[in-house]
Amino acid sequence: MENREPPVRSSTDLSRLVHPANGSSLHNNAGTIESSNGPRQIGYDVGTENSNIVRAILQSDTGVNTLLTRLKQSVASAREFTAFLKKRSTLEEDHAQGLKKLCKSSHEASRRPDNRQGSYAQHYNEVIGIHDRLADNGIQFALSLHQMHEDLHDLATNIERGRKQWKQSGLSAEKRVQDSEALVDKAKTKYDSLAEDYDRARTGDKQAGRVFGLKGPKTAAQHEEDLHRKMQAADSDYSSRLQTAQSQRQELVSTQRPQVVKAILDLIIECDSGLTLQLQKYASFSEKLSLSNGLCVHPLKGHSSGQSQHSLRDVVFQINNTEDLNNYITSVSLKTGQRPAEVRYRAHPSLDSSQQVPLMDSGSQMEPNNQSEPAGGLRRSSLADLSNVPPSPHKQGPAPNFTSLPNPSESNYHESPHSQTFPPSGGGSILPQLPHPQLSSPMHSHSPPPVMATYRDPTHPDVPALRPVFGVSLDDLLKRDGSAIPLVVYQCLQAVELFGLNVEGIYRLSGSAPHVSKLRAIFDNDSGQVDFRNPESFFHDVNSVAGLLKQFFRDLPDPLLTNEHFQDFVEAARIEDDVTRRDSLHAIVNSLPDPNYATLRALTLHLHRVQEHSGVNRMNAGNLAICFGPTLMGTGSNIADAGWQVRVIETILQNTYQIFDDD
Repeated sequence: MENREPPVRSSTDLSRLVHPANGSSLHNNAGTIESSNGPRQIGYDVGTENSNIVRAILQSDTGVNTLLTRLKQSVASAREFTAFLKKRSTLEEDHAQGLKKLCKSSHEASRRPDNRQGSYAQHYNEVIGIHDRLADNGIQFALSLHQMHEDLHDLATNIERGRKQWKQSGLSAEKRVQDSEALVDKAKTKYDSLAEDYDRARTGDKQAGRVFGLKGPKTAAQHEEDLHRKMQAADSDYSSRLQTAQSQRQELVSTQRPQVVKAILDLIIECDSGLTLQLQKYASFSEKLSLSNGLCVHPLKGHSSGQSQHSLRDVVFQINNTEDLNNYITSVSLKTGQRPAEVRYRAHPSLDSSQQVPLMDSGSQMEPNNQSEPAGGLRRSSLADLSNVPPSPHKQGPAPNFTSLPNPSESNYHESPHSQTFPPSGGGSILPQLPHPQLSSPMHSHSPPPVMATYRDPTHPDVPALRPVFGVSLDDLLKRDGSAIPLVVYQCLQAVELFGLNVEGIYRLSGSAPHVSKLRAIFDNDSGQVDFRNPESFFHDVNSVAGLLKQFFRDLPDPLLTNEHFQDFVEAARIEDDVTRRDSLHAIVNSLPDPNYATLRALTLHLHRVQEHSGVNRMNAGNLAICFGPTLMGTGSNIADAGWQVRVIETILQNTYQIFDDD
């Protein structure tokens, strides 16, 4: 039998797996991974210090795990700062709202007759005004922190999703190569064992006897031939597995690993950059808050603004106790008058017989001076009625007698089980019972002017709206429907009164856009069939009803408070004295057109009802003013007037029952 020498292989052959000759990965100084297939940019500049160590780690088998661990740390840091922003926002909002309530109660207390007046009351109100501006700054800061919290939370969520994806992709590629190399080691062990057996059989004693196999005894030559055949098969298997492992290692080093490393590095950089950006914004907002508060407490000399130029210390030092005391004593003496110097007896004229008191003729009766109400139009309150009434957000005098809306449980429809999602809020509604607009009226028997539709049914975009409501002026709606308050406004206020007073963030949270579009199409085509007393009519989504109401006011060709009076409202809002500002706004409100005045009155009474539940829905007069300021007044030409728009609505809400009559 021919003796065949086995191919000489050693354990050092596996070095080709670790250091391939033609496909070894190299790094250049720019932070790229180069291979036989060309350089691949990993999006990371390793810098000059320790650059070789960084490149070596990124190229090694531990590079992917190292970057995944680092990315996990970045996401954890982002989430921790997100929680910090949320807690800080809540603390700032609670502090600002508490300060707002304190200022309001202190301002009302200072107006009471049992408290000091004069210079003390004047300057004490200025102190309260400074604290009120500090509260406004705190509210704006809290809103900014809340927005930062939402942005950073979304970023951390997206980064975590990407980390899981690339972790699975990168580690699976690494595991395939490791499994392939393990098979190479196993094949080499088998090959080495057969080679040693063959070597002993070839060089040993050929006359040692027979070797027993499955088919009987074998001679030494047959045994040697059998070992030689098995060794060749093992050699072939070892060689093929080695080539497969080398090709997989080459693909991993040149393509898969650089791709995974680059993706994870991009996620790390994005997460770290986003976190750093939010930290920078937090620092900037904190400095702005401190600076704004400092300017409120101590304004700069010559600083042009509508606010007081006096610092908190100057305002307090301007209180004159002596003058206040003298003025009070003088006013009391003027009211009581001088006591007569001598007390004399004077007989009653009826006891004097010389004087006859003529009796009044029974026919001469005093007739009352009947004054008739002005015919036509809406009754508007007079400024003279408010000359001695301080501005107050609370109701003064008897409550208005409004007709309560019907209870949804008494309606003629079957309430679905899902209607329990919106239980009626409170014990009754202050929304006045408004008549539904009539399609025809004797007062408007003539044909109304054609109204152009500005909205199309989303389900049939080529079909125009039958009776458009959105984008139509209030005057045109009054002429067409015969109602000063549009039906869409009435229905929305009714739904919020019944189901939304205890919903947190009502008018601040956005509803479902598809729901708003469907409700808008219904009002533009068949508004007479809408009944929002049934929550199924608005998909059990009261936030969509609130969004529909705000959309109606935004789509008006002329804002509810009209472009004509925009500048007048802004100038009135700049007035610092609360009473003067209220009276100025009252005069402008009385000059609005009838449909605008009626709609504003209904909306203001409704929003006053909403702010009475601010302990539950967290929507006080300030928050409602932020939501409705630009909506009711329009954008205007100067964006700096946005703050004055909010102040206009807030003042109206705080003086609801002084600006609008109760009846």
